[in-house]
Amino acid sequence: MMKQMKVSQLAVVLGMGLFVTACGGDIGEGPIVPPPPAPAEWADKHMPSGWWTDAAKLEEGRKLYNGETNPDVNCGNCHGKDGKPTKAGARDFRVADRMKLYSDSVWAWRIAEGVPNTKMKAWKSKLSEEDIWKLVLFSASYGLSGKGWDTATKSWVDAASGSAAPPEVPAAPEPAGK
Repeated sequence: MMKQMKVSQLAVVLGMGLFVTACGGDIGEGPIVPPPPAPAEWADKHMPSGWWTDAAKLEEGRKLYNGETNPDVNCGNCHGKDGKPTKAGARDFRVADRMKLYSDSVWAWRIAEGVPNTKMKAWKSKLSEEDIWKLVLFSASYGLSGKGWDTATKSWVDAASGSAAPPEVPAAPEPAGK
């Protein structure tokens, strides 16, 4: 009788787990805490000027993310084609409250070097630094659409009007006597 009860309890627990999984439930990513800062070799690297508002670079990032450019790199396999993770432990890029804690340099560093004690491996052997920035640009578009990292305020700002947009370059003065 005791053995039959344990089997029944196990069946209920397994059934609930299957139900939650089938319904798209997930355990979540845990508490929202800031990531560690980027190491010195990444701390001063930032998105190239003008890229936060560059639709062509965003599209190049999308193709990289989805494995269209380089079949060895397919972020969507773990992080989901829509930013919703398909693998346990993958970061959900749609959660703005979490992702806004990542500077652009931290994001690029994690793509390049991987994340210790996770399944996120280093991609620097398969991606150029320029491609890493394209992936940062595209990945950020899920939870931080229209935003860009402002190095002066160390925060995400509206890319079109904030200081994340490239600064206006004043026109050169006309030479005297012309």
